[in-house]
Formats: sequence, structure tokens, C-alpha cells
Amino acid sequence: MRTVFSLLGRLLISNPDADRTVSPTGFMARLTVFTAAAMAFLAVFALALSFAADRLADRWASELAQISTIRISAPAEQIDAQVAAALRVLETTPGVASARVLNDAEQRDLLAPWFGPELPIETLSIPDLIEVLETGEGYDATALRARLQAEVPGAVLDDHTRWREPLVAAALRLQVLGLISIVLIVGATAAMITLAAQSTLSANAQVVRVLRLVGAQDTYIALAFVRRFTLRSIGGAALGAVIGAICVALLPSTDTAGNFLTGLGFQGLEWSVLLLIPILAGTVAFFATRHAAFLTLRNQS
Repeated sequence: MRTVFSLLGRLLISNPDADRTVSPTGFMARLTVFTAAAMAFLAVFALALSFAADRLADRWASELAQISTIRISAPAEQIDAQVAAALRVLETTPGVASARVLNDAEQRDLLAPWFGPELPIETLSIPDLIEVLETGEGYDATALRARLQAEVPGAVLDDHTRWREPLVAAALRLQVLGLISIVLIVGATAAMITLAAQSTLSANAQVVRVLRLVGAQDTYIALAFVRRFTLRSIGGAALGAVIGAICVALLPSTDTAGNFLTGLGFQGLEWSVLLLIPILAGTVAFFATRHAAFLTLRNQS
């Protein structure tokens, strides 16, 4: 661990002699920068997906949990009486904050996604709908169903449980998928940088032998590779994160995309998480390059 912290401390201090050990240009240099930039770009979208899924789960859990619907189906001559009876039941039900009957325009809006906005509600035999808003404590759905069955035979209570739970579960799975994607991106970045560092060390085997002949220690040689690859990764990741952030910012907003999605993107302080991407890329590059450098140097001994 002392060696690791020593390398970390010396990483930010430029050493021209050590830097000349690793060529600042070439295919591997470009590959490292491109890999870090590409992985950072993908990480931005994985984070955006994770944050959006988290907001989606919270919205569905909160909104659907506080709203219930009572559907009343009855002959035309009985519908008004049953609606009034249902409203009286709801007024005396603990946990119900308010209840109101949806008008024709609101019912038309609910059915518009399936039947279009010109649906003639007035000429169709559509059940009346009562929207029920719960208090924070909620109500006893089983007891309310029993009262409605006894007093309002045509009433059916839908507390949205069968809709809410699968939707929230799906949103949480999307969030987990985003986090798994980030883990895979980190692993792929580490693998690519390790291969690039090993290839560069192998290509510079003659230089390494000369450095050893003049008394250079493996730590000195490894630091040159660690510094170069870490800084390349940080620069590439910063570039990829900026491009990814711009692309995410240009995505349609919630209002443009519709109410079903919360909008794939970042809100408020979530944008600050993007600052961690270059730091994470640099950390991954540091340990990956350090491991590859010391392993290769031992094999070349």
C-alpha cells in the first residue's frame, strides 16, 4: 500500500525524464484516449438511465399509491342513485381525503389514447368513474370493498395495486440495469487499458532494459507508464463525458416526450455526478496500468 500511495503522490508531479520513457503519441496513445472517451460517453447514458428510472419508480409509487378509482356500472335509471350512494360511503370512510365523479371530458381524455379524441362519450354506455384521493395513512381497501358490495352493488374498487407494483418493479429493474452497465463499462475500460499498457511495455522492452542497465528501478519505470496512461484516460474520459452530457441535454424533455416517461437525463445536482467520471476513469487506469506494468516488468526480468 505504501508503494501505491507513493505512486499516487508522484503521479501529479511532472518528470520529463520519466515521461520520455513512454511515447506521447502513437496507436496505443490514441487507443487509450478513444477507449476512455467512448466508455465515458456510454457511462453518461447509463447514469442518465439509472437516474431516470429512479425518478420513474418514485413517481409511479407516489402518484398511483394515492389515487384509486371506483367504477359504477348500472342501468341508466339507477346510475345516479348508485353514484350518490358511493359518494356517501366514501365520505364516511377513514383514510379517504376526497372523492369526485369524473366528467365526460375527463373520461374522454382517459380513453383518447385507445379510441381517439373524438370518442362520442354521450352516446356510449360507459360506467361512471369516481376518483378517490387517499390521505397519507390510506384506507382499508378490503373493508371499503365490503361496504360498496353491500350498499352499491354496481361499484368496483380499483386501488391500482395490480398496476402499480409491476410498474415500480420494472422501473427498479431499469435502474439496476443502468448500474450493471456502469460496472461493465468500468471492467471493459480496465481491460482495454491493461492490454494497451502491456502492449506498450512489450514494444518498449529494449528501452526498459537500457533503463535497468543505468540503474532505474522498476517503480521509476512503472511510474512513467502509470502517469502517461492515467492522464490519457482522464483526458479522454473528460472529453467523452462532455460530449455525452451535451447529447443528453439535447434529448426531448418530459413535456415534449409525453407523460409516460420522465425524460432520459439529469436534474439538478445529478449533473454534478458527471464530474466523477474522469476521476473514476483515472483511478481505473491507475490501478490497471500499475498492475500491468509491474506484471510485465517481472516477466521481463
